[in-house]
Amino acid sequence: MTLVQLKHLIALAESGSFSRSAEVLCLTQPALSRSIRALEDELGQSLFDRLGRHSELTPFGREVLARARQVVLDADELLDSGRRMGAGEAGVLRIGLGSGPGAMLMTPLLMTVAERHPGLHVDISRATTALLVQALRERLLDALIVDARSLVPAPDLCLDTVSEMRGAFMCRHGHPLAEQGAHTGRVTFAEVQRFPIASTPLSDEVARVLMERYGPQAHPAQCVTLRCEEIPSLVEVARCSDAVLIAIRAAGPQLAELPMQPPLAASARFGLVTLAGRTPAPGLAIVRERMQATLRDAGPILRV
Repeated sequence: MTLVQLKHLIALAESGSFSRSAEVLCLTQPALSRSIRALEDELGQSLFDRLGRHSELTPFGREVLARARQVVLDADELLDSGRRMGAGEAGVLRIGLGSGPGAMLMTPLLMTVAERHPGLHVDISRATTALLVQALRERLLDALIVDARSLVPAPDLCLDTVSEMRGAFMCRHGHPLAEQGAHTGRVTFAEVQRFPIASTPLSDEVARVLMERYGPQAHPAQCVTLRCEEIPSLVEVARCSDAVLIAIRAAGPQLAELPMQPPLAASARFGLVTLAGRTPAPGLAIVRERMQATLRDAGPILRV
């Protein structure tokens, strides 16, 4: 039997007339009769008593009708669920966020889902890139948003770079280096080293750039004294102490950017990571749109 046959059964049961049902269904009356007869043959019993031009359900037909209505309802709900999931309006989306994206994207993403897609269930995890990749491979996460430079390339990972954001040395307004930068227009790395240096775990690419600009002493393993995965915590430490923060400039808009000499000229490249050959989870288009709107430099930010 098919859903079409069950819908034919329901229509005929509601009207009691082959001619009226055929008209509603946009069928010829012989075609509707053949459909009902084929269903009766398959089930092995009559569904309708033909009483002249009127048709009434048999006792077996009444039982089949109740089940047919439920089957058609379930099928319609399944189709609607598929449509809503395809549009990102339903389903479960499990996202892993690296430290940088987590600081800037988590709240805007949750707000977007809450306001525009209330039927979508979002579960966000925060961890190092290595742990997030492991969870992705174990099917505990559907996608990751990380700094692409912290990702070890692998054939089972698909990376779609979405945005690139510049990094900076930052400190609180009123910091001795901020005063110096405002006065002279330049701050050296040696001068920065007089103060605690804070950052998230930095990629090998960023470490290479730091050493190229400022020498071996700028390797994060040597110069960073305050390290954690949570950028908001590091921003707060820099805002309330003499620590200098190395991070994405947009992560600390309330901080002053130091005019380093030479300039840092480093950036983070944020990307969406999924497993190769895996069907995209519902809502990924929403995540990508939010990434493009949020993970970008907001334009020139005044330095000290």
